[in-house]
Amino acid sequence: MNKAFNRRHRNKNILMYADSESDANMLYGTSLQVPDPFIFIRTAQGRRHLVMSDLEIDRARVQSNAHKVHSLTDYIALAKKQFGKTSDVPEILTTILRDLGLRSVAVPMSFPVGLADTMRKHGVKITPLPDPFYPERIYKRPGELVEIKKAFRATEKGMRAAIDTLEASRIRNGYLIYKGKRLTVEKLRSIINTTVLSLGYVPNGTIVAPGKQGCDPHERGSGTIRAHEPIILDIFPRSETSGYFADMTRTVVRGRASDMVKNMYRAVYEGQRLGLKLIRHGARARQVHSAINGLFEERGFYTGKKNGRMQGFFHGTGHALGLEIHEPPRIAINNATLEKGMVLTVEPGLYYYPHGGIRIEDTVVVTRTGIENLTRFPKFLEI
Repeated sequence: MNKAFNRRHRNKNILMYADSESDANMLYGTSLQVPDPFIFIRTAQGRRHLVMSDLEIDRARVQSNAHKVHSLTDYIALAKKQFGKTSDVPEILTTILRDLGLRSVAVPMSFPVGLADTMRKHGVKITPLPDPFYPERIYKRPGELVEIKKAFRATEKGMRAAIDTLEASRIRNGYLIYKGKRLTVEKLRSIINTTVLSLGYVPNGTIVAPGKQGCDPHERGSGTIRAHEPIILDIFPRSETSGYFADMTRTVVRGRASDMVKNMYRAVYEGQRLGLKLIRHGARARQVHSAINGLFEERGFYTGKKNGRMQGFFHGTGHALGLEIHEPPRIAINNATLEKGMVLTVEPGLYYYPHGGIRIEDTVVVTRTGIENLTRFPKFLEI
């Protein structure tokens, strides 16, 4: 692990005030999922304190990693004694810090500015730390890998449900017919999301982008699905219990793909395989991305604007994931070095209007000599 990361919080008192369902740092620091903002303090000596409402205090004592869980109700009463009836969140936070004997704290860049300004007026020294607030999140611990792998098994079942639906669809007049009706993006996405949700994972913006819609990498897709056109299926759900994500993409054609689409698919498949081969501890993100782009250009797939829109390979090769779907580092033209313990997506793509888009995405753990691929789902084009 980079030694600079170990120094990030050394000799610093840490304060966070946020909910842990949407704030990954709060969840990482407390191991407790709470939908409303609550208070976390870690002293320079490493003692972890939570201040919880009556609604959450008993659960926090059982489920959190805190050394001590305090009553918010008690601190509200103490703050009113110190600041009067006008006491609010800044006064409550100040009261807690005073009670713990803390005069200075470090906070994430996301810490509310208004709270910080008022607390400074009360004599608290507040220092925002640069992102990432918990840089050690870059390296996944064994327990984290277990949760990410669980997320992938659910994701793959969602993908299997999509493939089974496409396979069960008949082709009529250029459209896909499923259970007597034209198959729509909305229906196929619902099948994916329902499958994933039934397994305890929350679907988050699932992409089903057929034909021309697939030319925009983040287009979620809508409308009827035609036969013989590529369909990008990108599934990235989050665990309801642990908060960890998975991320996987496949591109398929129900029917017969055109020669152009076949050539695009072959290039993306081989580009991804090259990326998977190059990733290992010490590899440079820039070199991995450039090698894939070079392969595409050798195959005649160039990147640039055509008729006013970007075409080719115009996004990064991948990104880290964990408690957030997009975490650092990215595999792109940057100075990042890939290191053992990182969990990274590898998702090259090609997009040419009006043919559509091709993207294939696996997620891997970087090891000393290569990778462990967390994605088991097969890769194929035609169904």
